[in-house]
Amino acid sequence: MPEAVLTSTVDQVRIITLNRPEARNAIDSALSLGVFEALAALDSDDDVRVGILTGAGGDFCAGMDLKAFARSGLPAKIDAILHNGCRKPLIAAIEGVAVGGGLELALIADLLVGSSTARFGSPEVNFGLFPGGGALLRLPRHLPQSLVMELALTGKLISAQTAFDHGLLVRLSEPGSALEAARELATSIAAAAPLGVAAVKQLLRRTPGRTEDELWDEQVTLVDAVFHSDDAQEGARAFAEKRAPRWTGR
Repeated sequence: MPEAVLTSTVDQVRIITLNRPEARNAIDSALSLGVFEALAALDSDDDVRVGILTGAGGDFCAGMDLKAFARSGLPAKIDAILHNGCRKPLIAAIEGVAVGGGLELALIADLLVGSSTARFGSPEVNFGLFPGGGALLRLPRHLPQSLVMELALTGKLISAQTAFDHGLLVRLSEPGSALEAARELATSIAAAAPLGVAAVKQLLRRTPGRTEDELWDEQVTLVDAVFHSDDAQEGARAFAEKRAPRWTGR
């Protein structure tokens, strides 16, 4: 039986591929456990700077495998994946559908890229379920509250163009080229100083629900760590010497 999740690494970018194309990459325990392990490996590998999450066979993810759910309940590790995500920058490259738990899986990423034929939605209420994996918490950061309410109450899907117009997608690509567009973004991120990138992600992820004063206090610690790092000195030297910096992550 093929592995439910595949990984490959090129130029400090780890590609994590959901690999159940016969089920439109629907989430069962094998797939969710594979994603959990792949994200943990991404965070622990010092030679990898950025991750890309994508799907095989023309779809990102059709949500939870309802047949598997009826047999065994919620997939293993799914709560940990959707709640914690990963520490390093993560990009979702989306073709086809990203619906239900598939949309919630995409929303653990920091940046979403989608082809023009992609579709997004939260149809859980049509199956006696509830979007409890983060969609109702994270979608309002990108889409108007009224549109989120409509999606969640009716189960309707929106187009990639609508998702892009409202800021859910940062890139809108030609059909079949979402992964290529995600690679371009990932290459730019991987070229940046890893300590600075990590600090940016940490602060921005903690912004919702926090006051500006609270965030200023937290930023002080991040500024101190980044500005007093070896990489900060290397960045200044590289600029002065008109060369590419050699980051060490220290």
